[in-house]
Amino acid sequence: MEQKQSVSVLKQVGEQRLKKLKQMGIETIGDLLTHYPREYKDRSRLVKIADLSETEENTFIAYVRGQGKVAKHGKLVVTRLKVFDETGEISVVWYNQPYMKNALQMGEAYLFTGVLQKKYRTKEVISPEYEKIGEHFAGGRIVPVYPSVKGISQKMLRGYLETALSETQGTLEEYLPMWLRKKYHLAERNFAIQNIHFPHTEQSFYDARYRLVFEEFFLLQTALFSLREVWKNRETGIMMQHAEALEDFQKQLPFTMTDAQKKVLTEIKEDLTKGGVMNRLVQGDVGSGKTAVAMAVAYWVVQNGYQAVLMAPTEVLAEQHEKSFTEIFADLGLCVVLLTGSMTAKQKKEALSKIADGTANMIIGTHAVIQQSVVYHNVGIVITDEQHRFGVKQRGMLTEKGVSPHVLVMTATPIPRTLALILYGDLDISVIDALPPGRKPVDTLAVDTSYRKRIYAFLEKEVKAGRQVYVICPMIEENEKIEVENVLSYTETLQQTLPNCRVVCVHGKMKGKQKQEIMADFAAGNTDVLVSTTVIEVGINVPNATVMLIENAERFGLAQLHQLRGRVGRGAEKSYCILVSDAKNKIAKERLQIMTKTTDGFVISEKDLKLRGPGDFFGTRQHGLPELKIANLYQDTEILKTSQKAATELLKKDNLLKQTEHSKLKNYISTWFDGKTLEL
Repeated sequence: MEQKQSVSVLKQVGEQRLKKLKQMGIETIGDLLTHYPREYKDRSRLVKIADLSETEENTFIAYVRGQGKVAKHGKLVVTRLKVFDETGEISVVWYNQPYMKNALQMGEAYLFTGVLQKKYRTKEVISPEYEKIGEHFAGGRIVPVYPSVKGISQKMLRGYLETALSETQGTLEEYLPMWLRKKYHLAERNFAIQNIHFPHTEQSFYDARYRLVFEEFFLLQTALFSLREVWKNRETGIMMQHAEALEDFQKQLPFTMTDAQKKVLTEIKEDLTKGGVMNRLVQGDVGSGKTAVAMAVAYWVVQNGYQAVLMAPTEVLAEQHEKSFTEIFADLGLCVVLLTGSMTAKQKKEALSKIADGTANMIIGTHAVIQQSVVYHNVGIVITDEQHRFGVKQRGMLTEKGVSPHVLVMTATPIPRTLALILYGDLDISVIDALPPGRKPVDTLAVDTSYRKRIYAFLEKEVKAGRQVYVICPMIEENEKIEVENVLSYTETLQQTLPNCRVVCVHGKMKGKQKQEIMADFAAGNTDVLVSTTVIEVGINVPNATVMLIENAERFGLAQLHQLRGRVGRGAEKSYCILVSDAKNKIAKERLQIMTKTTDGFVISEKDLKLRGPGDFFGTRQHGLPELKIANLYQDTEILKTSQKAATELLKKDNLLKQTEHSKLKNYISTWFDGKTLEL
């Protein structure tokens, strides 16, 4: 059995189960082997029937007495079976599983695990897991518990894994070189995979987990650090002259740049004048002035005779950038061209012509700017906005449009240092750590649904004063299982509750053009209240919007809530963020309280990482990079640091992974980037 084979080669994996496994991200045997347990249950401690506890799960061996009995109670089907050992007898019960009547054989011994319940003076074990005691039974054991979906039981998963481990035993490829494993005391890969699922001893488990966490971190660091080496070893970058252009540009701005912005510009100036290719991430909180920095750098590059390109994640944002760049660049005699997917054929043809012949100095667009049809005259710098929406592959495609153009990446998502090193190991990092003077902090309140009437009255008051409001809901349509506010029904409610307000809604399922029109209308002040999913998270700049109301706030990550809050407080008026949640969970409450206490995005992101783990930290993952399946960025910080040290050491020894002992490692990492990125 090979890791690349489909899980359909396993017995009992039919079409339906194949679909369910795919939902879980398991398509191949390799996917299955790296579907790690989320916890473990100790079933090595066996108890007798007489000693069964009502307060915890019990594992016991018992024999089946007589046939199972099935009884109906309305719609409920109850299957009851008597089991016994030398200390007594007890009933085991399953609900709506009539097939259990004949699933266990009379007189045979089974290992049962379940919870004891007292019902009408009788004791029963409810829905126990069970396994037949065969001749190879070696007593209870530590049992893995996996993330799963309905229709794929723990027993099934354990069965699939036992088969896969048995069939692949000793054949899993080792990516880490021997010298590294020896130096950092890392277990062999086959041992680690076996013992993360079914640990032989407690120490085996710790050794296995350490190896696999180290491996995940190490492979990511090595891949990203290797990319940086590739950049450094490519042909010389474009050396920019006339650095005084940066100062000249600042004089054109209607405001004075902060010291934090100037510090970042100094770092960029150093990159662009030393002869290498710049690959820099600029992190800055919402409203810290990243766009002004990008504008200054683009202006400098254009003064050197090159084109500057800016790629934004949404058409609305691209259009806004085009508008703000044109306002300043047009007076300086520079031509700004917009390129988006929804433009007419005629508009596109005209834009492409200007880009190709060099008339366009500044090109701004969405993914359209990396399409094959776009031919640039001479790209000097590529700027991507809201980087987490783009991946390493897309960034690479954009840079291939020129001869070693410089790369500047901007993000408003405050990323903890540990996470930034994982996600952006191929980039140097700059931080704009101060907000422009005069920017007012947004007042944030966390309330429950009993405040609804007061909230609606407040919204009406703000709209009456000429302001606008955002309302964010986590879902688009009704879902009976999850009682959360949703965009469509909530919009109707608000239209009825606030008859004097112009209420509209926008969500991800709408067609692009319709979305653009609604959001552009809101930006223009033609509507008062915009009810939305998080599509506006990296969307529009509406200085007149003063209220951000977020329903079911507990369902969003703190980094996401912070981003959403950053949509208000952009104008001269006092702004508010209202978080509505009826969550009783202690962590959920704690997270929302953090939002009311600080507006510092870096503090918030560190707390989010601590409380939630990395999770889906940015709403989307870095395309081209695998996700962390076992490593926890908060708990495993020390292993992360060690793995970073090891990756640095490896690349010092062999910066392009050309040595034979590193070939397997290089080949494996190359698969993440279509095998091209690490080629020289």
